[in-house]
Amino acid sequence: MESKIFKAYDIRGIYPIELNEETARLIAQTFLKILSQQLNKPIKDLKISICRDARQSSEPLMNVVRETFLEYGVAVDDFNLISINDFYFSVGYYKYDGGIMATASHNPSEYGGFKMVMLNPEDKASIEFISGQELYVELTKLNFPLNDQKVEGKLQKKDLKKDYLKNLLSSADIKKIKPLKVVVDTGNGMMGLLIPELFKNLPCELIHLFPELDSNFPNRPPNPLEPGASNKLAQKVLEEKADLGVIFDVDGDRMFLVDEKGNFLRGDMVLLLLAKSMLHLHPGAGIAYNLICSHAVKDLVAKWGGRPIRSEVGYLNLARHMREQGGVMSGEVSGHFAFKDNYYADSGFIALLLALQAISMDGRKLSEMIKDFTLYSRADELNIQVQDINAELDKIKNKYRDNILDEIDGITVEFPDWWFNVRPSNTEPLLRITVEANSAVEVKKHQQEIMDIINS
Repeated sequence: MESKIFKAYDIRGIYPIELNEETARLIAQTFLKILSQQLNKPIKDLKISICRDARQSSEPLMNVVRETFLEYGVAVDDFNLISINDFYFSVGYYKYDGGIMATASHNPSEYGGFKMVMLNPEDKASIEFISGQELYVELTKLNFPLNDQKVEGKLQKKDLKKDYLKNLLSSADIKKIKPLKVVVDTGNGMMGLLIPELFKNLPCELIHLFPELDSNFPNRPPNPLEPGASNKLAQKVLEEKADLGVIFDVDGDRMFLVDEKGNFLRGDMVLLLLAKSMLHLHPGAGIAYNLICSHAVKDLVAKWGGRPIRSEVGYLNLARHMREQGGVMSGEVSGHFAFKDNYYADSGFIALLLALQAISMDGRKLSEMIKDFTLYSRADELNIQVQDINAELDKIKNKYRDNILDEIDGITVEFPDWWFNVRPSNTEPLLRITVEANSAVEVKKHQQEIMDIINS
């Protein structure tokens, strides 16, 4: 068993080399131990939601998890093949003690993995994420037997489609959505199962790319941010003269948009689109964003009467700030959008509905709306390999000491007409650099200025 498969947010490794059935059993046992301790419940009294994506690894891995849970007397409800969005909903809506999904998110097809959550014992309107790293710490301390007495668990096959669709259709102002032409690329992933059912309840015309489940992902990379991943979507939008294109990663928790001209929209620009809808539904509400989003997010959310909530990078941090500061949604450049009414979890489905609502209510082309959001200029995030991360950060601190805004996630430095953030990677010897200014020329100049300091 390799410790590197236990990530900050989940578990992911190449199957069966790094992650196999033997490891899956240990993961299942440790998950039971964590739930029992956190909820102060005997393992045999736990009730757990399980499901999987369509990867070749997911069925054998989940078979072992299911068998392990039943062996320890757990009540198991199996939702089988669903998206990550449905999974989060299952735990929050039906009030399971916890849930585990066999999925490797947007990793290539040879990967397997798990995402794990538990119902928040102090607030049953929210779910808590169990990180892979947290689970690994407990796994190394695992003692057997977990139960003194063996009690056979109970297994039920479940279907949540009816309840979930009803819930989704209440998450936006559906009556405001106009008959838009929408191209949706589900990339042979899990969103392809429910998208046609969702659109049956909308006045929109659906053009569905790659709806079939295929664990080899033959039509485009599983990750929508990989170079070229959205090319076929953009081409189809132009061919069909569609109003917009939508692309999901293959488990469904991230969503990106393409405008009617085929332009791919950055996640923070999509966040502003969703914020318009959310502030229509909840005037004055808090909208959480991470600190590498454009300053246009905080400026426009405040202008529209909302309350911007700034957070470190990472959707677990955003969920925490939403809860602590009373936010109704969060978003980030990476395309994760989470919602208070979705148990503080991501939902690509809700993001899609809010986007359709915003475009319909505005009445203009999507590209024209995005122009209003593009208040500043920025370039793609730079990733710079360094020998000593702390030494390089110290150099930057010394240079910009008088303009440091904060150090909650790396270093953020602000000037009247530009700002930047430099933060370390969690997994590699890299510094990630984000620069935003009033013009592309200024962005390039300041990027070079920061690079010169690092290289000095």
